[in-house]
Amino acid sequence: MNQFHRLLLAPAIFGALLPSLAAPGSAVANEISSLNGREAINDYMEQQEIDELKAWRSRNQVTSVNQFSDVRPTDWAYQALTNLVEKYGCVAGYPNGTYKGGQAMTRYEAAALLNACLDRVTEVTDELQRLMDEFKKELAVLKGRVDGLEAKVGSLEAQQFSTTTKLKGEVNFILGGVPDYNSDASGRQDRTTFNYDLRLNLDTSFTGKDLLKTRLRSGNFTAFSPFNAGDSLFKLDKASSTNAGASGAGGLDTVSIDRLYYQFPVGKQFTLTAGALVRNTEILAFIPTAYRSQLLDFFAVAGTPGAYNKVTGQGFGAVWKQQVAKGQGFWNASLNYIAQDGEISNEGIFDSDGSLNTTAQIGYKAPNWGAAIAYRNGTTGTRTINANGTANSNLSSGQSSNSFSVAGYWQPLDSGIIPSISAGYGFTDISGGVAGAADSQSWYVGLQWDDAFVKGNIAGVAIGQNPSAGGGIDDPLSLELFYKFQVTDNISITPGLFYITNSSNQVNDKDLWGGVILTQFRF
Repeated sequence: MNQFHRLLLAPAIFGALLPSLAAPGSAVANEISSLNGREAINDYMEQQEIDELKAWRSRNQVTSVNQFSDVRPTDWAYQALTNLVEKYGCVAGYPNGTYKGGQAMTRYEAAALLNACLDRVTEVTDELQRLMDEFKKELAVLKGRVDGLEAKVGSLEAQQFSTTTKLKGEVNFILGGVPDYNSDASGRQDRTTFNYDLRLNLDTSFTGKDLLKTRLRSGNFTAFSPFNAGDSLFKLDKASSTNAGASGAGGLDTVSIDRLYYQFPVGKQFTLTAGALVRNTEILAFIPTAYRSQLLDFFAVAGTPGAYNKVTGQGFGAVWKQQVAKGQGFWNASLNYIAQDGEISNEGIFDSDGSLNTTAQIGYKAPNWGAAIAYRNGTTGTRTINANGTANSNLSSGQSSNSFSVAGYWQPLDSGIIPSISAGYGFTDISGGVAGAADSQSWYVGLQWDDAFVKGNIAGVAIGQNPSAGGGIDDPLSLELFYKFQVTDNISITPGLFYITNSSNQVNDKDLWGGVILTQFRF
C-alpha cells in the first residue's frame, strides 16, 4: 500500500477508532495508549492489506497450471509451478487469467501465499495423525522396542571394554600328521596330533587413522612337531608354541604378547610404524601373491622365505603408496629395520651381533595383479629359512646374508574356471664366516580358484623348490593341495595334503607326505 492509499484510509480509521478512544477504560483505548499512534495506524492498515490479499487469493485460486494464459511448458519453472498448483494448491492468479511470473512480488503477497501453503501442510499433518491413530498399537510396540534397545545400548556403552579398542579373535584347530617322519635324534614322532593356535588382536585407534596393535597368542605345538619346527619343510603358518616346559616337551600352555607396535599416517602417502614386537613382512605395502592357503609357511611368503623371512623383533619402518583415484593401480615402496634380538642389553638394537634385518621392497599393485622386487640384508644371528634339515639355520659369527626376491600374481576379475596365478623366485647369498647357513635359491608357482563349486569356497594347488642348505642333499620340492569350506562367515574348514621330495627328515630315502585339517574360527 502506497502513501496515497494510506492517506485515503486515515479518515476511516480515525472514524472507527474515535468512539473507542472516547470511551474511558475501553480495551482499545488501553491498547492504543500503550502504543505510538502512528504504529497503531500502520499495523491496522497492514492487517487490512493481508485480509484483502486472502480474499483476493480465494477468488483467484486455480486448480491447474493450464488456467494461466501466460505460463508455457517451456518456462524454466513450469514443473515447479505445476507441483505447487496440483499437489499443494497454494498458487493464485490474477483476475485476467495471468500469473505474471516475471513480475516482482510484494512482501504481503509472499506472506499470504506462504500462509496458504502452510495451511496445506497442516492438512497433510492431519492425514498423518489419522494414520497414527489407526496404527497406534503397532507404534506403541515399536516404541517399546526402541526404548529397550536404547537401554541395552546405554548399558553396553557403560560396561564396554574401551571406546578406542576393538577385539578380534582367531582360533585354529589343527589335526594332522606326517607318516615316516624322522623320529631318531630329533625326537620328533610320526604320529597324528591335535593342536591349537590362538590369536587375540586388540586394535586401538586414537584418531581413526592410526593403529596400536597388541596381539596375544597361545599355542600347544611343541618344538618336536614337524608343523612348528623352524627347519621343517612342513612348517605351518598357523602353528605356534608358547609351552612353558623345558625344551617345549611339557608343562602348561601360556599366553604371550606376540605383537606390539604403533602405525600412523604422515600426510596422505606415507605410513610409519615403530614397535617393540613387530614383523618385517607386516611393514610392507603388500605381499605379492594371490595364493593364500594359510597352510605351509613356504607358500605363504611367495616361495621366497629368504627375503620374506618373517622375522619378529624390535624395529621401525615406513610404507609409501602413490596417491591415485580409487580403483586405480599404484606404485609403492617399503623399508623396515628389525633387530631380532634388540631387547638383549649386551647386543642391542643397533649392534651387528643383534641379528639385524633390513628389508626393502618396490612394487606395483593394480586391481587384479601385482608385482614386487624385494631385498633383505641380515647380520650375525639372523634367522634364515634353509629348510632342508641344516643344524644351524642362523647366520654364524662373522656371516652376513643378502636375499633377493622377484614375485607377482594375476587374478581374473570374475571367479570361474580360470584360477589366479602366483609365482616367485628367491636367492640368498651368504658371505663371511666358516660355518652355519649356506647359499640357497627357491621358487614356486601357485594356482587358486575362488568360489570353487560353491560361493565362498576356495581351492588351490602349489608347487615349489624350498631353499636348500647344501651338504650334498638335492633340492627339495614341495607340493600342496587344499580346499577351503567356508561353513559360515566366521567358521571355515580347510583340508590340505602335502608331498615333499628330497627332505633330510625322510626315513630310508622315502619321499614324505602329510596332511592337516585346519578349522578356523574368527570373531
